[in-house]
Amino acid sequence: MSEPTRRSFLGQSMAVATSAFLSSAHAADSPANRVTIALIGCGGMGNNHLRSLVQRPDVHLKYLCDCDSERLAASAKAVESQLRSTVQTVPDMRLILDDPEVQAVWIATPDHWHAPATLLALQAGKHVYVEKPCSHNVREGRLMLDAARSANRVVQVGTQSRSSAHIIEAMQALKSGMIGDVLIAKAWNSQLRGNIGKTEPTEPPSRLDYQSWLGPVPYRPYRKNMLPGVWRFWRDFGAGDIGNDGVHEIDIARWGLGVTTHPDTVSGLGSKFFFDDDQEFPDTYYTVAEYQTGGQPGQIRQLIYEQRDWSPYHQEGGENGNAFYGTKGQLILQKASGFKVYGPRNKLLLERTGAPDLVAHHTNFLECVRSGARPNGDIEEGHLSATLCHLSNITTRTRRTVRFDPKSETIVDDAEAQTMLTREYRDHWATPRVL
Repeated sequence: MSEPTRRSFLGQSMAVATSAFLSSAHAADSPANRVTIALIGCGGMGNNHLRSLVQRPDVHLKYLCDCDSERLAASAKAVESQLRSTVQTVPDMRLILDDPEVQAVWIATPDHWHAPATLLALQAGKHVYVEKPCSHNVREGRLMLDAARSANRVVQVGTQSRSSAHIIEAMQALKSGMIGDVLIAKAWNSQLRGNIGKTEPTEPPSRLDYQSWLGPVPYRPYRKNMLPGVWRFWRDFGAGDIGNDGVHEIDIARWGLGVTTHPDTVSGLGSKFFFDDDQEFPDTYYTVAEYQTGGQPGQIRQLIYEQRDWSPYHQEGGENGNAFYGTKGQLILQKASGFKVYGPRNKLLLERTGAPDLVAHHTNFLECVRSGARPNGDIEEGHLSATLCHLSNITTRTRRTVRFDPKSETIVDDAEAQTMLTREYRDHWATPRVL
């Protein structure tokens, strides 16, 4: 989904949900129940979070952190105009993590910082809300999951569909058997992206602490078409559009398919069909993951992902969506608008409308921080869904089928592909390590 569209429907969903969360949030508004928080990353999604968080009486926003001084100052000004009080701004997240008063952090950085920042926050005893995809690679996701369990802290991944009422209802319809046994789920990301152009290395702008932005990533020269937001199309920093918009639909597809482990096999093709620019990921994907859950007919499941970043039209009613194919019917879902359930001979059985609910996802996270319960978008769910994105990128990059061992999280009989389950790091204080 394009950035303006995504921001507009997030803004609409927050406006609709404001009254609902205020009534529940006031119950936790006493000083003893307020959660002291910090936001790390003041970009597009970070500011979406801020617009919601500054309205909540059940949180105390103490810090903002970003390595872009102008962006940090602009976010602080916006927050202070809303709260009528100051918020502390810091360029280094370690200053936040060293503060024992901070109970939870929101991480809305580029992908390459998701795992390093989460691991450091868990080590400091903080609860974490981390944006999707939760990891830059499979190994990082495993480190995050293990660290969350070891630290006994809540880690919520920013797949807000997990807390959105109409999507929860759709998943309940699937689970109830309304369309029979769901054997295949499809996710698609169909939209018109922009050309990022071709550039040469240059000096970063003075407002940006580029070394801090790189973090543990080996040095790569700055380019004008890396920031803001375009970093996701560079392998060193992102997971492509499949890890950006696609992971939302992949997560919903996996949820509805009912699979609770990794796939055994991932195959597919992906190339740049349309864009002649610096993007390092395909603009077009067709990948298929197969789950040999029992190895017998009726027990095998399949998840299909389609992506066309050059489509000025919608597919089955929406640019991003899902289809679930059961033995007695099908369910077509658009997370931005609603879903329809069809039975035999395409008889309409159920129809609902709805929109993604970011506020509800925040509320669920904060409730779990207080109770210790697992959140809707738990890190385990985030890791399983992000791994599908990473394996799809590996199969399209190598142009080979990936045989994956779900238990050991290793690729079988392909040494080159196996190296792509992790990445190189430089010697840095944030380099991910086993905690």
